[in-house]
Formats: sequence, C-alpha cells, structure tokens
Amino acid sequence: MALVEYFFIFKRRIWVLIISVLLTAGSALFFSLIMTPVYQSSVNVLVQPARTDFGLTQSAKLLLDSYVAFLDTDTSASQVIETLQLDTLPETLRRDVYIAAEPQRFLIRIEVENENGQLANDIALSWAELLVQWRNDENQKQRREDRVTAIILDSPRYILERPRRIINASAGMILGFVVGAIVVLVMENLESGIIRSRNDIESFLPVSVIGSIPNDSRHVRHNGK
Repeated sequence: MALVEYFFIFKRRIWVLIISVLLTAGSALFFSLIMTPVYQSSVNVLVQPARTDFGLTQSAKLLLDSYVAFLDTDTSASQVIETLQLDTLPETLRRDVYIAAEPQRFLIRIEVENENGQLANDIALSWAELLVQWRNDENQKQRREDRVTAIILDSPRYILERPRRIINASAGMILGFVVGAIVVLVMENLESGIIRSRNDIESFLPVSVIGSIPNDSRHVRHNGK
C-alpha cells in the first residue's frame, strides 16, 4: 500500500486518532496531577589533597570509594536521623539516598529524594557534613602535608524529580497516536473484506459486472406505510 493511501486512510478516520490521543494524554496528565510530588536534592563534596603531587592525588582518588562506604551505612543514617530528629528508620532513610564517587573530579555526590523539598536539602547537607567532620577528625592524626580535606561546594538545592507532567503528557500523546494508528489499520483491514460496490466485486472476482438491481424505493415506502 502506497504512502499516500495510508494518508487518506488516517485522514478518513482522524477521529479515532484524536480520541485515542486525548484519552492517553489526559490519563497520563490526570495521574501526574494526583501523584504525590517527590523532590530530589543533591550536594557535591570536594575531596582535596594537601599536596598536588601524583602520589597523594592518586591515593585520594583510590580512597573515594572508601568514603562512599563510610557514608552509605546505617550508622551514618542514624546520625542524620538524630541530628534532624527524623521519625524514620536508618534502613528506610538509606533507600532514599544515593551516594557515588566521581574520581576524575575528586567529588562525592550525595542525592536525596523526599516528598518535602526542604527536608531533602537538610538530609543531603547533614550527610555531607558527616564526611567533612570525619575527614577533619582523621586529619588530626596526619601530618599537615599528608592531609585530605572534604569541602562542601554549594548548598543543596532540590528539584522536582517526579512526576514530570509535561513529559508524561507527551509520552501519553505518542502512545495514543500509536494505539490509534493500530486501531485504524485494524478497522481498515476488517472492512476491506466487505463488498460495497461494483469495484469491490470486480476486485474479488475475475468477472465484469454488467448490471445491478436497483433498490425499489417505492416498495420500501409502501411497506413502511
């Protein structure tokens, strides 16, 4: 089937596409509106060696994973809970926290998800302060030239993580168009087997139509009376 034929098929049944798109996009937007918003707060902690020589910087990079291991524990979560007086369990809080190392930039990144954006900021900041305090304590045991300090680069800022209403509605529109197109093609395929006209008969049978019996409209009206 030529592309232009598909165009006329969809044009003839454009109402199917419109209804399908409106239903799926509207449903996606509706569920996005009733969902409880979840915010994400993030903070970067810079790990800075006292010297810039190759040996110390490489050691600092290798230690980044150990810093992540120190932070990603129930012990650290318990300290954050105690500091902020949160009513939750350490393992529950940890499920909403993501901690990762970025060795190329000497960073520890802490991300926190919460239904309260400001609380997410507070949790992220408290978690970062744990690393800063721990490094300060460890540095007291080291010579000044061998110390590795942790510095919080910026205050945490939260953004809306989900739902993304525009993205969800757009995805619903695309899905609706695809579903509508499938429905149109199925309807067209089903109706292609129905004989409506002389051309339909000649396309199915290798014969020519030489005549047809017209409807007796007078007979129909007479019976209707």
